Amino acid sequence: MNEPIKKIVVIGPESTGKSTLCEQLAYHFNTLWCPEYARKYLLAHGKDYIYEDLLTIAKGQLKLEDEYMEKVRSVKYEVRGENEETRNKKQETREEEPCLRALGKENIEQETGNPKPQTPNLPAGQAGSKLLFIDTDMYVMKVWCEYVFGKCHQFILDQIAERKYDLYLLCTTDLPWVQDELREYPAEEPRKELYRIYKDIFINQETPWVEISGDHEKRLNTAIAAVERYLMRS
Repeated sequence: MNEPIKKIVVIGPESTGKSTLCEQLAYHFNTLWCPEYARKYLLAHGKDYIYEDLLTIAKGQLKLEDEYMEKVRSVKYEVRGENEETRNKKQETREEEPCLRALGKENIEQETGNPKPQTPNLPAGQAGSKLLFIDTDMYVMKVWCEYVFGKCHQFILDQIAERKYDLYLLCTTDLPWVQDELREYPAEEPRKELYRIYKDIFINQETPWVEISGDHEKRLNTAIAAVERYLMRS
């Protein structure tokens, strides 16, 4: 029987630290995080996208998520408390490729075609569960479609109804906006408006969610605590 995989989505307007938080959480919980497919797509095709591009991006995001689910599913974990040796090992992997480094150097080599057996550490209290942190889901695609084009692809709406997640971490807009070649909304008001849209969505759905605010350190600490509380209750 496959162990259950808990899918935790980090979500919110642009430039709210979502990718950074996903990476940090994956590192802390010794697992993987699924990046945002839209970035790869827009870097390849340009940011002058049309409505149909968002359907392509949505399908690409789901395919990427499924691929990362299989990666997490294929790893065997053992539960043991973190000691000084474990902390030192984590420190050694900080410079590795961000989507893979949380599994440690041996497992990264396995991903790149040089397999070495390893049983990654699963922190105490997480027995029976694996985690995947996800940067973006179909709620983001829905908001993106409707905010820019005033309509949403039925495929995206169907996937929202079909796909289930375990916890949402909703990032607020209290981090400074950072210039990026793909970001569209530097003004404060659109960012706050988008945040209100996301918050309204989560208030009206059943999956647990937690608001994440403050500087990067506070965001990480709040997120870790939220994930640990969820795991203890699930």
